Amino acid sequence: MSEEWAEGEFQRFWKRLQQLGLNAYESRSYLVLLGHPRFKALELAARAHVPRQKIYEVLDSLVEKGFAQVVQERTKLFSAVEPSLALPAYMASKRQFLEQELTDHGRASVALIDDLKSVYSEGQGGRGTLDFLRIVSDPAQTAAEYRRMLSEVRSEYMEFSRPPYAVDPLDERLVKQARLSGVNCRLLLEAGTLDDTHRQRLQEYAAEGVEVRQADSLPMKLAVFDGRQGMIALLDPVITRPSWTSVVFEHEGMAEAMTGLFEDRWRRGRAL
Repeated sequence: MSEEWAEGEFQRFWKRLQQLGLNAYESRSYLVLLGHPRFKALELAARAHVPRQKIYEVLDSLVEKGFAQVVQERTKLFSAVEPSLALPAYMASKRQFLEQELTDHGRASVALIDDLKSVYSEGQGGRGTLDFLRIVSDPAQTAAEYRRMLSEVRSEYMEFSRPPYAVDPLDERLVKQARLSGVNCRLLLEAGTLDDTHRQRLQEYAAEGVEVRQADSLPMKLAVFDGRQGMIALLDPVITRPSWTSVVFEHEGMAEAMTGLFEDRWRRGRAL
């Protein structure tokens, strides 16, 4: 970076490069390189205020990340890679690395689930009186519980559907998979919550054999699976921002009561 640039401007770009993932020494060295055609390593160390014993490590890293290049003359010199080339290539490489890391973590978590489930089952050997009820307030956990039960359903699935959604059933491929496996699927939707995109998906559902009706209003969000387990989501009446607290149940009596509520509202519902 040229010496004419104000110190405040230098600091601003220095911090922005660090936000992208370069460390402090790398950011400072790249900015100094930008303002000059080429540098020897130790010359750069002095200009960028990088310890002499660290400068070769810093330059090797900048070359690896695509921000610097080596100009081989009688002595090794270093120059900056033009920002419009360096930054997009660096971000693409970083994105690929993060996607691969996420994929690896996902595979590891699947294996870990199986290992930890056995430990959990052993630890739950002495079941409490309310172990058949679980309160879930985190949307991600609610979505995970919903998808788990939907993936396990064998004969019947019914749902009251209204926003806001942790999982929108009209976006959930597992509903179609359940129907293709012979599961009787029924959705009762709250009127006034459907847009054109949702209506298109409903047509696709109907083509797969999913039954859909609508009601003027629904008292809660509800899903029942195989008459033995399900989920109730109640809107928090205190806070102003819509927030749901879910109760996950594995209890045939509870499932029977919720099925009765569903059937009553289903009979009063109407076709779209």
